[in-house]
Amino acid sequence: MSTQPQKPQEHPPTPDERAARGKAARGRVPRSAHAAFEPPADRTDPVEILERQSADRVPELVPIRYGRMLESPFSFYRGAAAIMAADLGPRPRTGIEAQLCGDAHPLNFGLFASPERHLVFDLNDFDETLPGPWEWDVTRLAAGTAIAGRENDFSAKQRTRVVRATVRSYREAMRGFAGMRNLDVWYARSDAERLRMLFADRLDQRGRHRVSRALEAARTRDHLHAFHRLTVVVDGARRIAADPPLVVPLGDLLPDAPRGELEERLRLLVEGYGHSLASDRAHLLNQFRMADAARKVVGVGSVGTRCWIVLMLGRDDDDPLLLQAKEAGPSVLTPCTRPSAYANEGQRVVCGQRLMQAVSDIFLGWERVTGIDGRRRDFYVRQLRDWKGTARLETMPPDQLRVYGELCGAALARAHARSGDRIAIAAYLGGGDVFDRALADFAEAYADRNERDFRALAEAVRHGRVAARPA
Repeated sequence: MSTQPQKPQEHPPTPDERAARGKAARGRVPRSAHAAFEPPADRTDPVEILERQSADRVPELVPIRYGRMLESPFSFYRGAAAIMAADLGPRPRTGIEAQLCGDAHPLNFGLFASPERHLVFDLNDFDETLPGPWEWDVTRLAAGTAIAGRENDFSAKQRTRVVRATVRSYREAMRGFAGMRNLDVWYARSDAERLRMLFADRLDQRGRHRVSRALEAARTRDHLHAFHRLTVVVDGARRIAADPPLVVPLGDLLPDAPRGELEERLRLLVEGYGHSLASDRAHLLNQFRMADAARKVVGVGSVGTRCWIVLMLGRDDDDPLLLQAKEAGPSVLTPCTRPSAYANEGQRVVCGQRLMQAVSDIFLGWERVTGIDGRRRDFYVRQLRDWKGTARLETMPPDQLRVYGELCGAALARAHARSGDRIAIAAYLGGGDVFDRALADFAEAYADRNERDFRALAEAVRHGRVAARPA
């Protein structure tokens, strides 16, 4: 399956035929079979998988990645998408594909602004996006909610309720999308007002108050907030403020000659990436000039990839645009599925994001550029921040994490419904809770495995195999 435009089928299958395909998939992979997790005896060492990923990353930043992963088992899980992909790859598959996020853990969902300036809830990380078995994304989300529940000291029964509610929400949403017209699916989204209505029915007064505060706070985390937080005036010019090792301006990163060359290559990256934008957005981009740039450490699993923040200024110094240019390598799903249909990995990320998200950043695009080391690398570019709200899972009691999981499940179903056969997936899932219960069992088993892998990384650091540092 490719995210590239497909020609309309001359004789597309009928809804009944698509539903029959979904039900037939139960013969290959019974829904109850998703409960099992028995890693093979020759399972690849999880630390080895992480080391392979780190081989082409910025060496001095790799210890920060390991340090962040060792903060907790859930932090480890955030950075271990490649490990889970290797575990999911050999499992039986339903044979029904969709565009996958590839890393659908609970913190890769959140609030952000639509181009119409509405606050929406959706998936927000697509570094690993690739077509593949739809069930892999749901499985990663289910295990992530179980691991988050353990982090919050929930009982086994409470964690089971959270995971089942998350998966049930996906299943019920997908069944709803199966009965909708194509355009109605495409226009579906979860905006702030719908979220308020949902939480009003599901949470107590304290919970509703926390949600309202989170929605309002997200609106304040915009590009101007980032501009004032990340920049300073130096000798009358606006510059990105240093916060090493997390933010290192070009002036602090390299001596004069290499710095000038790198700055020019970043300028070419920004200019070239504009060709991947729609013409009106490229016109808007051209009204800004590059004023400064810095290397930035982002996320957990992404730490060590080359990531730049670029300060652009428009009419004057109070008219900013902050862009983030992030290196894009092959998806962790590639060894388990097939290579991307796109030659540029940045284009893979962007096209997958546009397909899965209800709305996307107007400055989302891609480019390939040659670094000062002579190597060509792919990047995707977006605004650094345009309203942003990220859940604080560690403070959520069971009822709030359950509702949050339901939001994530429904958002993931909508994303899969846009790219995959929603009727076949819905028919496979059915109206009962067989799949919900199976993934709840899997999630607990995988949470056990995740804790063992977390300890394996800690042991590798203790014995000097890899280095870790906090940041």
